[in-house]
Amino acid sequence: MSMINSLSFENRFADLGESFFAPMQARPLPNARLVTFSREAAKLLDLDPAWLNTQEAVQIFAGHQVPDKASPLSMVYAGHQFGGYSAQLGDGRGILLGQVRNQKGELWDIHTKGSGKTPFSRFGDGRAVLRSCIREYLASEALYHLGIPTTRALLILESSEPVQREKLENAALLVRLAKSHVRFGSFEYFAHTNQPEELKKLADYCLEVHFPDLKEAEQPYDALLLRIAAETGSMIARWQAFGFAHGVMNTDNMSVLGETFDYGPYGFMEGFNPDYICNHSDEWGRYAFNQQPSIGFWNLRALAYALKDLLSGEMTEQVLEAYQTRFFEEYDRLMNKKLGLKVMMEGDRQLMGDLLPLLQKHVIDYSIFFRKLCEFTQSDDESALYVKPEHQAEFRDWVETYKTRLAQENSVDEDRSAEMKAANPKYILRNYLAQQAIEKAEAGDASEVEKLIEILSNPYDEQPEHEAYAAEPPEWGKKLEISCSS
Repeated sequence: MSMINSLSFENRFADLGESFFAPMQARPLPNARLVTFSREAAKLLDLDPAWLNTQEAVQIFAGHQVPDKASPLSMVYAGHQFGGYSAQLGDGRGILLGQVRNQKGELWDIHTKGSGKTPFSRFGDGRAVLRSCIREYLASEALYHLGIPTTRALLILESSEPVQREKLENAALLVRLAKSHVRFGSFEYFAHTNQPEELKKLADYCLEVHFPDLKEAEQPYDALLLRIAAETGSMIARWQAFGFAHGVMNTDNMSVLGETFDYGPYGFMEGFNPDYICNHSDEWGRYAFNQQPSIGFWNLRALAYALKDLLSGEMTEQVLEAYQTRFFEEYDRLMNKKLGLKVMMEGDRQLMGDLLPLLQKHVIDYSIFFRKLCEFTQSDDESALYVKPEHQAEFRDWVETYKTRLAQENSVDEDRSAEMKAANPKYILRNYLAQQAIEKAEAGDASEVEKLIEILSNPYDEQPEHEAYAAEPPEWGKKLEISCSS
């Protein structure tokens, strides 16, 4: 028996009925070959990682065979894209192969991205390309190891099938794992097409499968919305603390579980710039780094509107409170840890608020500055900061305030340094590193992808043998532009 057929399939979403999806068989990827796979992600399904390196695994995920207990389908949903409503989107190149219950009791979706045309493809060819698959593969694993909620990536396949983007490229496929593929836009679809029974059925599914602790609440649908708001706030706070920009925060790219979902043009901020736009297609900066918190709430309002007939009344103020409360709790906690502070005191937000404009003024690398700050001692002055000598005097007042604040809690330099290194990553997924890995992989060598996974799986460790990967990007690497084309 095939290893994948030994898994415990439990296709709960397929049980909802065909109002929610189109039954789908993949268009097989010809001459598929394995590019790389994640041993960690394989274990989430109780799969032997070695099996992923077999021809049988390649044939199954490439769509040439269907596991016995799978129930492949493409989900339907809608969404607000860059502020405009699209009435029907759906999995235009994706297939939810099935859901698997692992030995820990966790239910995981197995989703293939690039499996060919579906009824929701519109004008697309239903394929993905290698560069976009690698970027999602790297990002999902990098964010996971930073402690940011995210989907995971299992493997990448490439084929000889040509697809046209800005240039002719080879078709590729990503296998993604997620605890849910239900999006804000999933609810919007049923609300805007006037299907109240299906909307309620989807909400009940989320309560049953993802939030069973809310089923007995006095107003379970109110509780569901407020939980989604809180989890979304927590996720976006982590994006902000680590300098991550998603790039395409459309409502169809927002998971109800508050997990980073549907990676397109994303980026980790390097030189600090709150107006950072990582998506070349985002002409007006709707999804700029400093807009992410407000867009998170905008999207939640769209979700609340979709759910309005299930709610006990107008919920906008409660949603805002749940969202903001969790966002600021999480953001304050993370930023205090980045500064090596044990407790939150009055003035701590001002301490950070005075620092960030200085980083912006001098375009100082966000991640490197905080990592170097881990070595700061209370006998140091501004010359110990990761700041060019000619700019250090501008940091003098901030340094004195910081030292006073450390003294208030009797901070011990050695202990604080260790704690700060566990909160400030040395290694992040810089765009130029991803680009170098992509170029090697497109030439048939995935070794740089695998090396990056190894490095980014331990982002807080020193890893002296990989010191070059912690440096600022070269000049060419600062000018890379990523668009929605994939």
